[in-house]
Amino acid sequence: MIHATLSQVDRYAALHPLFPRAFEYIRNTDLLALAPGRYPIVGDDLFVIAESVPGRTRADAKLECHRRYIDIQLVLQGTDEMGWKALVDCREPVSDYSEEKDIQFFRDAPATWITTQPGAFCIFFPEDAHAPLVSAGLVRKVIFKIAAE
Repeated sequence: MIHATLSQVDRYAALHPLFPRAFEYIRNTDLLALAPGRYPIVGDDLFVIAESVPGRTRADAKLECHRRYIDIQLVLQGTDEMGWKALVDCREPVSDYSEEKDIQFFRDAPATWITTQPGAFCIFFPEDAHAPLVSAGLVRKVIFKIAAE
C-alpha cells in the first residue's frame, strides 16, 4: 500500500509498466468533468472509474481485495478515510472471491486508517485489503484499475 500526493507520482511510475499511462491520464484529463462511470484507457488492462458517492462509517465499511487489478484511488473532493490490512492477516471472509467481479470482502477490522485528502491517492496491490469511502460527506474520486500481470 502506498499513500502519496500528485506531486510525487514520478516516484511511483516505475512500479508497473502501465503506471506512467495512468499518471499521464491524470495530468491530461479534467477529472472533475468526468461523469460517474467507467472509462477505458488501455482496454481491460487499464481503465478508470469515476464516482461521486456519500461516505459511510467505519462500522459500515468492509475490507475488500482484488486479485487481478491494482487500484490507484485518487480523491478529487471530500475526504476518504481508507482502511487497510494486509490480506494475509484477513481471517473473516464475508463470502468467497468473485472471479467475475474481481472482489472479496472481509469482516476483519482494518489495521490502520489513512486519511486521504483531495490531490492524494492510495495504491492498493492484490496483497492489500482496503476499506474505502469512509467519510462524513460526499466523496468524489477516481479509481484506476491496472491489470496486476
